[in-house]
Amino acid sequence: MGIMRIGHISIKVMDIVAAVKHYEQVLGLKTTHTDAQGNVYLKCWDEWDKFSLILTPCDQAGLNHVAYKTEHDADLDSFQKRVEDYGISTQILPAESLPFVGRTLCFNLPSGHEMRIYAKKEYVGTDVGTMNPDPWPDDIRGSGVHWLDHCLLMCEMNPETGVNKVAENTKFMMEVLDFYMAEQIIVGPEKNIQAATWLFRSTTPHDIAFVAGPRQGLHHLAFYLDSWHDVLKAADIMGKNKVRIDVAPTRHGITRGETIYFFDPSGNRNETFAGLGYLAQPDRPVTTWSEEFLGRGIFYHTGELNAAFTEVYT
Repeated sequence: MGIMRIGHISIKVMDIVAAVKHYEQVLGLKTTHTDAQGNVYLKCWDEWDKFSLILTPCDQAGLNHVAYKTEHDADLDSFQKRVEDYGISTQILPAESLPFVGRTLCFNLPSGHEMRIYAKKEYVGTDVGTMNPDPWPDDIRGSGVHWLDHCLLMCEMNPETGVNKVAENTKFMMEVLDFYMAEQIIVGPEKNIQAATWLFRSTTPHDIAFVAGPRQGLHHLAFYLDSWHDVLKAADIMGKNKVRIDVAPTRHGITRGETIYFFDPSGNRNETFAGLGYLAQPDRPVTTWSEEFLGRGIFYHTGELNAAFTEVYT
């Protein structure tokens, strides 16, 4: 039994036409399906399952749910028992409740975010195939992102009331879903308040991350690129397309990732993320960042915090 990786993310967008154009032309995804409700399903060229992103028309931006793919269908029954034993209610959706996806375990994290786990999704193959493939397809558009890499969720934290959904989510993910912690930020006078965590199941520094904020929400969804050069090229493409850039190309101290942050037309923050940073393994020691080095951890080059980076999200 085991979760393998992030499978897809479903987000709300206010202008579906503008959103599809953004994710196709700027990031390079391809539309693979549109359902009767107007939801649009997209995938990256190096992904083999039917979709990794769902765009849902809505009057506001933000997260619908994030889904992770597990190895076996029987895992869903085991996870359902573990989640319910933890005290969280669950629901099993039958196959095809979401197009092309097998039966799915649904529940809310302690923070309130909806998470889903599934084992089966229609296989369509990467754009270069599996027989004598080229390193990339000829019809790459935009930034040419390889795959959906991770998401970062904002979780309510209020030291005065003792609410810390970052710590609650982290405990749940590690004890119930068998995630491992790669890095964390510790704050407070006693340096014992967990303000952010980066968790993994694959070999990347994070398949999901949690950061403290005044309310729950979606901070960003991230797509993988090969190199620093690709991040810079992505910035050029964003400039050509008049995309609103949040943080110009830089490096994180946390995860060592090379990055650029920007917004889709509805205000959902995106990231293109390059460099695996390090090999994440279950026995790797956890990296801890203290409050006084927080700026360097987030923006390694300047070491300066940008308040809007944690205060603005959907």
